[in-house]
Amino acid sequence: MPGKKKTAKPPLQTVPAHQTLECEDKMAKMEVKTSLLDDMIGVGDMVLLEPLNEESFINNLKKRFDHDEVYTYIGSVVISINPYRSLPIYTPEKVEEYRNRNFYELSPHIKRKRSKQIKPALEWKCIPSCERETRLCFALSDEAYRSLRDQDKDQCILITGESGAGKTEASKLVMSYVAAVCGKGAEVNQVKEQLLQSNPVLEAFGNAKTVRNDNSSRFGKYMDIEFDFKGDPLGGVISNYLLEKSRVVKQPRGERNFHIFYQILSGASDEFLCKLKLERDFSRYNYLGLDSARVNGVDDASNFRTVRNAMQIVGFMDHETQSVFEVVAAVLKLGNIEFKPESRANGLDESKIKDKNELKEICELTGIDQSVLERAFSFRTVEAKQEKVSTTLNVAQAYYARDALAKNLYSRLFSWLVTRINESIKAQTKVRKKVMGVLDIYGFEIFEDNSFEQFIINYCNEKLQQIFIELTLKEEQEEYIREGIEWTHIEYFNNAIICDLIENHQTGILAMLDEECLRPGTVTDDTFLEKLNQVCATHQHFESRMSKCSRFLNDTSLPHSCFRIQHYAGKVMYQVEGFVDKNNDLLYRDLSQAMWKANHSLIKALFPEGNPAKINLKRPPTAGSQFKASVATLMKNLQTKNPNYIRCIKPNDKKAAHNFNDALVCHQIRYLGLLENVRVRRAGYAFRQPYEACLERYKMLCKQTWPHWKGPARAGVEVLFNELGIPEEEFSFGRSKIFIRNPRTQQKKYQKTKSSTITIQSYVRGWKARKLLRELKHLKRCNEAATVIAAYWHGTQCKKYRDQFTDQQKLVYEEKLEASELFKDKKALYPASVGQPFQGSYLEISENPKYKKLKDAVDEKIIIAEVVNKINRANGKAASRIFLLTKNYVLLADQKSGTIKSEVPLGDVTKVSMSSQNDGFFAVHLKEGSEAASKGDFLLSSDHLIEMATKLYRTTLSQTKQKLNIEISDEFLVQFKQDTVCVKFIQGSQKNGNIPTCKRKNNRLLEVAVP
Repeated sequence: MPGKKKTAKPPLQTVPAHQTLECEDKMAKMEVKTSLLDDMIGVGDMVLLEPLNEESFINNLKKRFDHDEVYTYIGSVVISINPYRSLPIYTPEKVEEYRNRNFYELSPHIKRKRSKQIKPALEWKCIPSCERETRLCFALSDEAYRSLRDQDKDQCILITGESGAGKTEASKLVMSYVAAVCGKGAEVNQVKEQLLQSNPVLEAFGNAKTVRNDNSSRFGKYMDIEFDFKGDPLGGVISNYLLEKSRVVKQPRGERNFHIFYQILSGASDEFLCKLKLERDFSRYNYLGLDSARVNGVDDASNFRTVRNAMQIVGFMDHETQSVFEVVAAVLKLGNIEFKPESRANGLDESKIKDKNELKEICELTGIDQSVLERAFSFRTVEAKQEKVSTTLNVAQAYYARDALAKNLYSRLFSWLVTRINESIKAQTKVRKKVMGVLDIYGFEIFEDNSFEQFIINYCNEKLQQIFIELTLKEEQEEYIREGIEWTHIEYFNNAIICDLIENHQTGILAMLDEECLRPGTVTDDTFLEKLNQVCATHQHFESRMSKCSRFLNDTSLPHSCFRIQHYAGKVMYQVEGFVDKNNDLLYRDLSQAMWKANHSLIKALFPEGNPAKINLKRPPTAGSQFKASVATLMKNLQTKNPNYIRCIKPNDKKAAHNFNDALVCHQIRYLGLLENVRVRRAGYAFRQPYEACLERYKMLCKQTWPHWKGPARAGVEVLFNELGIPEEEFSFGRSKIFIRNPRTQQKKYQKTKSSTITIQSYVRGWKARKLLRELKHLKRCNEAATVIAAYWHGTQCKKYRDQFTDQQKLVYEEKLEASELFKDKKALYPASVGQPFQGSYLEISENPKYKKLKDAVDEKIIIAEVVNKINRANGKAASRIFLLTKNYVLLADQKSGTIKSEVPLGDVTKVSMSSQNDGFFAVHLKEGSEAASKGDFLLSSDHLIEMATKLYRTTLSQTKQKLNIEISDEFLVQFKQDTVCVKFIQGSQKNGNIPTCKRKNNRLLEVAVP
């Protein structure tokens, strides 16, 4: 950032007091910036671009892209260029910093399409590039959310672009931002989490790697997020459009099947795979293409764990999750069923399954009778009124039936998943809801081989382009006419003619396809193409080799079995092969009935038409007609909401970061009509606002309108603009709104007022900071005085308390303190010893005649006397001994006779070892080579271990001036004569109560089991 840049001060409580005066001195020297474009890379809003042409447009995008600024505006439309890498601009801190900031305060010239609110770019804060870019990204989401919450306007965010342009990531960013800025609370957080976690589930089952995109959406998704009057989410409803189910059985070269197949094989445990009768090797399954099975940067195993966790959060029960993966496994294994030809006695060809093991495992997974499914793959039953005719299937027909079943099974499972997610995330209350829709639908596709799926996908994109044209180009110009503004019409390409070519009820391609599928007689893809050549031959956007337009074609390589449509995004050649079958989308009734008979609740629910009691001889609607109806419903839904556009652009075809292909970007700019969009905005007026709102927002700039204007709002705006001296060519008065041509129109006067305001703010903030500093210094002195007084008081009280102690009490407290330093948080037995007084002598040696002999033998003061258990290394059994600690010796004596068995000088004791557990075992290690060490170390057990070890440690330190080593370990070595034995402590059962037991495991190991 330049040194003269003025930045907004953070809240006072976050500024150290000693820095306040320094900040004031710096502020006095700062120069107020007057240009909204200071320190900006390129132009943030294309409306301001000078000069405006295709070359400057592309250069501006490239300049911003090279500096990681991937978002640019055309008025209310966001241009998003896929960086093909993660950018550090989406952190929670950035979200919170941006939250509830005015749209035009944060990004130049961005206004809402319908709300028409003026928030001048001159309110743009001078902020760092990365922070500003974050706000650019979130601006659309925040404005849509606040318009929904504050103005009660239903919103929709339309994200469009080619495959690989970043639409899916953009939709996730939008949802994440909305979730971050709306309310909190356990119930609200649960709803937000469920809405967000629906994404990983649908991506796993509906996305796949294509040559253009490693995470391409192979279905269309529209989510309505429902909010209450406070703006807190209540739930949501997801609509899905045309899953590309042909991908289940066949993928183009360089592409993968749906993610979930690879995730389950990579991430599921061996036990889980065994339950699903699957193997981890991808090559075992015919439905999985091997040339792109592994994707760089994609961790399928980790993603599988994410999906399972997401399903749990969304609300899937364990048995539902199990059923879902059983269906996935069944689909995967269907591809391994192979058929062989066999001739019957009547001369008809039929098919038989080669290896029935796969069929057997599928039936075990799905609960289907094996003979029923086997027959469904071999025969087809046709019903007409009361008649049934059963015919055999040849090998080709059997493979068609197998693939049709796999496609239907998977696509119905996907639809069930969407329905199940909707049940979990739907709003639980019936109060009036506000709605924000987010559309993430497959992008325009031009592949080497384009079939029915690409045709349908591109039709949907034509409809989205049409609604964009109507609401941004057509409506923009029509508004000027309604408001009585002088206007020269700007030409733009309207793709309604292409939409009509596809969807016209009588002569449209979809209508021709349906007509061909439903007519009796021989129907093939070639007959469908012939019909298109007859009906669409003269259409300027339709081409085929046999059409009447073919004489004008220079491209003689167009095959006979193809037709070409000139879409808004370019020419696409479609291979007609498969159009009729995919549109019919037929599944033999025998297979439906076999699935309905399954002893598997989910599969049974997926095939309700298989119920013999509900047989419907009516032909089901075709795939094309269903999709056309769905798109029409979607368009109708979108037109009821306030649209917000994100136009995604793909910078290159290599999915590479830092690579900007000018020609590719130029092509997308042309067919998206972005340059025309800018011209409409520039030729017209960049901003418009109702008179009432404009006057309320800017009345403080004029003495006559401040603080209250009495009279019509339009008259007040006229007085305001005259007072500001704004040239007449810079604005126009409409019937209900003021139209402003240039965003800098009010900049000079407003910036002067803003500069004055900032100066006043600086003085007020400085005064507040100095006041706060004085208060803090006073508080600091008070705290220091109170601390000193408290220290003296506590010292006096402690001395007074200590002076009451006798020498014996002082000794006890010193021993307890020593024990704490030695054993606290190290030995589990220690806490129980804290409340027990250290008695020292637990045997009445002086009074008991039984110990007279022992008393006579010991001529020193006894520090501790207690009965301990001495462990026999031979068998681990214990023998009672009297343990005596004197000023110079450790003695062990026979409990019955009082005879001294061992006498060890304290200088020969080198270490004491014990476990960290709740037991009383300890070992006394003796100096090697000493007379006492001839019989080896002592392994003992005591009920007062902490006291004994503490007194032994203090006595040794007093006599030898050396600290005794206390080793705490659950495994230590003990020397027994010439042998070294390991003593190991383990967790044992409580069958012997709470008493630890010692057992000899072998010649080198004693094992102590501690309950």
